[in-house]
Amino acid sequence: MNREAAWVAVGKQDDFMPRVGRVILINGVEVAVFRTTEAVYAIENRSPHPKGGPLSEGIVSGHYLYDPLHDWKIDLRDGCVQAPDTGQARTFAVRVEEDSVYIAVM
Repeated sequence: MNREAAWVAVGKQDDFMPRVGRVILINGVEVAVFRTTEAVYAIENRSPHPKGGPLSEGIVSGHYLYDPLHDWKIDLRDGCVQAPDTGQARTFAVRVEEDSVYIAVM
C-alpha cells in the first residue's frame, strides 16, 4: 500500500531561530526543526546513539548537527551519522511556501 505524505503546517520561517532547534510534536513524535542559511530541516528528536538523547539541543554547522550528548556529527539532509560513528536518525521532508513551513508525515 503506497500512502502519500500529509503536509503539516508547523509555523512561519521566522518562528525558527537560525541554527537553534525547536521541538514540534507531530502525531506523537517529537520532531526537531532547524533553520539554516540554506534550508529548513526536520529530524526526529532522538539520537541514533545507543544511549539516545535529544537532538534539538545540538549545535548546527552548515547542514550538520552535532549531537549534544555524544558529539556525533549527523547530516540534517538524510540523518546519516558521519564516520567514524555509524547510524541514522529519521528525517522528514520539509517545504516552505510563502514563508510557511510544512513537514511531511506518513
